[in-house]
Amino acid sequence: MDSKNTIAAIALSSAVIVLYSLFFVPEKSTTDQSLIEKEKIEQGTDAPSLEQKEDIVEISRDDALKQSERIQFENDNIIGSISLKGASIDDLTFKNYKIKVNDEEKVNLLKPRAIKDGYLIDSGFVTSDKNIDVPNSDTVWAIEGNNKLTNVSPIKLVWTNKQGLKFEKEISLDDKYLFSIKQKVINTTEKKYDFYSYGQIIRNEIPEIIDFLILHEGLIATLDDELIEEDYDDIQEKKFTKIANKGFLGFSDKYWVTTLIPPKNKEFKTTFDYKNKFRANFIATEPLELNANSSIEEKLQVIVAAKRVDVIDGYAKTLAIDKFDLVIDWGFLYFLTKPLWFALDYFFKLFGNYGLSIIAVTVCIRLAVFPLANYSFRSMAKMKALTPEMTRLKELHKNDKMKLQQEMMALYKKEKVNPMSGCLPIIPQIFIFFALYKVLFVTIEMRHMPFYGWVKDLSERDPTSLFNLFGFLPYDVPSFLVIGVLPCAMGLSMYFQMKLNPAPTDPLQAKIFSFFPLVLTVILAPFPSGLVLYWTANNILTMAQQVVIMKRTTVKTTT
Repeated sequence: MDSKNTIAAIALSSAVIVLYSLFFVPEKSTTDQSLIEKEKIEQGTDAPSLEQKEDIVEISRDDALKQSERIQFENDNIIGSISLKGASIDDLTFKNYKIKVNDEEKVNLLKPRAIKDGYLIDSGFVTSDKNIDVPNSDTVWAIEGNNKLTNVSPIKLVWTNKQGLKFEKEISLDDKYLFSIKQKVINTTEKKYDFYSYGQIIRNEIPEIIDFLILHEGLIATLDDELIEEDYDDIQEKKFTKIANKGFLGFSDKYWVTTLIPPKNKEFKTTFDYKNKFRANFIATEPLELNANSSIEEKLQVIVAAKRVDVIDGYAKTLAIDKFDLVIDWGFLYFLTKPLWFALDYFFKLFGNYGLSIIAVTVCIRLAVFPLANYSFRSMAKMKALTPEMTRLKELHKNDKMKLQQEMMALYKKEKVNPMSGCLPIIPQIFIFFALYKVLFVTIEMRHMPFYGWVKDLSERDPTSLFNLFGFLPYDVPSFLVIGVLPCAMGLSMYFQMKLNPAPTDPLQAKIFSFFPLVLTVILAPFPSGLVLYWTANNILTMAQQVVIMKRTTVKTTT
């Protein structure tokens, strides 16, 4: 019966979520011990150490921003500042994203290194020559030219050391989330030097994370086409190191990503480590030779972005970054989740509402599985019509189970009924349910997107509760009692759907199944509202299809 199949589909879908986390989570990459590091790298030619003595104090972000002179940046998507002390990008706020749906405070991602939850980006040159001064976190840079960075006005920072070497940083910003940094060293002396370019992202502590097994939050990279995903606790236990020729590296949050793209077509070493702070860095394995009275330069790119699908895919294509689209955790059902997202986005552009988009996609899914469902429903309609005859056979052969089985199989064969046909729609339902759950869970486009009325965020659970009459009574209920309007509607739709199907012949089984709509209402209550909306719409469409098929279905056998 279809109610059993629906129940099974939901139960198995939930099981898929658990099984995915156990068996399909990408294998953690570990340091390749077989890699032979170049001697100069092992001897200290590395990005600035996290062991530098830096005082981390409990001060506010505003106070930390006042501790150093800054140069402001802004475009239509981000606003922030770059500290002239260290030339670090350490202050960035997303202009179009609020912390909470009913709050006007914007999401601030990058923060100065001097506070507890500091999160910043550094870049520059290092050398194995300890007699050469190179810029570090204490270096105070000067502004040359423009004093504000926008998508139409780049900036230049300069600093000269005691040995007569001039360091320059030209930073440009596009109209979204991309910083392009051209680093230059000018030698006005008669000496020769070697420099290695580097970039690093520093995060003082583990951020507030969801810590859900189907979502990766932590350090991420693609190195020579290999996807690397490392959790914070894994890096606390063991450093990760790998040499590659292409890719990106950084930190991935649920909705935000901070990444470095090393210079193109040059070998570099990537390191993830933790020593009082988390660090993701790269350093070139081959030096740039700075001859007398000459200069060298190197380019790298920084992306600090909200994980909008069009933005991430756009950067992956225009910057030719291998597998950059995987910073959005599409999961092992990538072939299904991403097309499903594009379908949702297409209907959103038509209707302007993701709730209506979900309903439209539900209709499309029902059409896609129509042949399977049609076959299944015909068989179930015949099964229901055969109930009186099956009851007669059970009474007739109640003492001979083998004879009863033979007679029932003969009846199925005569009426061309397959009792297992009801299982056919289950398989696509399982994968679609899980794929839609992933899409609603990981895409920032769904974040804070309303439906109608009380549903202000389709990516979160229905906030109303049956236990205070959906807000009519003036008190709040514990979170485990928050069973909203949508889950209740889903439960009712499942109840009425069950009434259309043949009841189990076993009385005990019938009683158990009668409680399933209530049980599944409780189970689905914490799920995203968009997912519950999908299942409710799916139930209603299924009932309509069943009613039509049942009216058209007849059997030869009568009691």
